[in-house]
Amino acid sequence: MDSLLELAKGPLFRLSFALLVLGLFRIFFLDIRGAYKAYRKTDDKKMPWKLIISRTWEWLFPFKRLKGNFRFYSIFSILFHIGLILVPVFLYAHIRLWSNAVGISWLPLSHDAALWLTVGTIIFGSALFISRLSIRTTRALSRKQDYLWLILLLIPFVTGFVCAHLNVSPSGYRFFILMHILAGELIFVLIPFSKIAHCVLTPLSQVICALAWKFPPETDDKIAVTLNKKGAPV
Repeated sequence: MDSLLELAKGPLFRLSFALLVLGLFRIFFLDIRGAYKAYRKTDDKKMPWKLIISRTWEWLFPFKRLKGNFRFYSIFSILFHIGLILVPVFLYAHIRLWSNAVGISWLPLSHDAALWLTVGTIIFGSALFISRLSIRTTRALSRKQDYLWLILLLIPFVTGFVCAHLNVSPSGYRFFILMHILAGELIFVLIPFSKIAHCVLTPLSQVICALAWKFPPETDDKIAVTLNKKGAPV
């Protein structure tokens, strides 16, 4: 078990983090390149930047969603995402792991803040899972991977809480901390290949959407060829 822990904390952590960074950089680069190509081809170069910035701000800080029938679901989602970001990045034990692996560190959360954020993330993540199951509209839009992702994202928080705040045997501690690290590394590896990649794509989403409506001059001919309607009477 100890050798597996050392492997997980060292080489596997560096490998999974490298895959995360390279995968997200690839996605970001391909989107930027695609947007630039679309902009070059279109005749209409005018972009509604005010609207794009406004909608991007609304996506990054979705406070307007706190109204209406889904306000509780939106509140759970926002609070879950806050813990999901802050705890892995600013927990003291994680910062030590980063320091040992890649040689960088920063100021950590206080013990009490980390505890309440961890508990809150578990509660709100569980509430999201139950909401997806119980609310007909969200259940209709949810796929199997959406449920699996919620479970996977909660595993590091639950196992981390057990290791930090519950009395477990030494063998039990090693098991839970190994599951904690491996689950986190699996999340790193899967992010670039799943919808969670929106963590880097969200700032570009509204720009891409605006460009998508600026069809280049040859678009109508390509659509006609695709539909096998080239030369057909209109």
